[in-house]
Amino acid sequence: MFVHNKRLQYTVRVGAPNPGLANLLLEQFGGPQGELAAAMRYFTQGLNEDDPGRKDLLLDIATEELSHLEIIGSIVAMLNKGAKGDLAEAIEEEAALYRSLTEGGNDSHITSLLYGGGPALTNSAGVPWTAAYVDSIGEPTADFRSNIAAEARAKIIYERLINVTDDPGIKEALGFLMTRELAHQKSFEKALHAIQPNFPQGKLPGMPEFTSVYFNLSQGEGDMRGSWNQGDQWAFVDDPQPAVDGGSGLAEVDLPEAKLEVVEQMKLRTASDPAADPLTGADLGSGAYQKP
Repeated sequence: MFVHNKRLQYTVRVGAPNPGLANLLLEQFGGPQGELAAAMRYFTQGLNEDDPGRKDLLLDIATEELSHLEIIGSIVAMLNKGAKGDLAEAIEEEAALYRSLTEGGNDSHITSLLYGGGPALTNSAGVPWTAAYVDSIGEPTADFRSNIAAEARAKIIYERLINVTDDPGIKEALGFLMTRELAHQKSFEKALHAIQPNFPQGKLPGMPEFTSVYFNLSQGEGDMRGSWNQGDQWAFVDDPQPAVDGGSGLAEVDLPEAKLEVVEQMKLRTASDPAADPLTGADLGSGAYQKP
């Protein structure tokens, strides 16, 4: 069960209303790298997890992400306080009110108008949150790598948000949230490497003749060699030719005789005549065609 504590996980102090910044912060409320997406990713993974340690870890972090969602939502609401009152009470003339909402070139009027200044489950461009942001596959060696990457992306978004505000209280709160992304990455790394082996992901091994082969398929100026394509563990193929399996490189299918006859009939019926030069609508429309 969930029990809500009315105090935030981290104290938030907002210096002054700023609808434009509120709109940008929605990226971490209802965006693809945001706190709701993270909470849902880890919560659903935790419910599906059979390992007690990983289950506990995922549910702990999922619950913390919900608390981070609360922090971001509270900041958005406080930054929009002035706009919310202005819209609700119409204290300004229409044109002046619109200018105040769009001051500085931001489009916060969209979320202010549609959602009354409150935090909305959208990203900063107004795109609604979607469960498609949750990319779990149900295999911990793959999901935990994805979780690490998700936390890294969220940290970068927080860095960018910190760079666009000079409000010290908001900077401090965002710095806390950014730091927790680092802590979560460390936990997920430990959990991933507690599974040994954890590469390759899943159960099936790769085809040994291709697992350690590097194909140089983007050729020309800028070709580089490094640990990613040279050394004892790599076979470097400088000029790969199809098909690398030694076959014909063609798509083939074995059809029963009856179906093969039907396919041939269709092929003949829909065949093009390379000698034909038909008059088309494009010819008529261009005016190039002249009646004889």
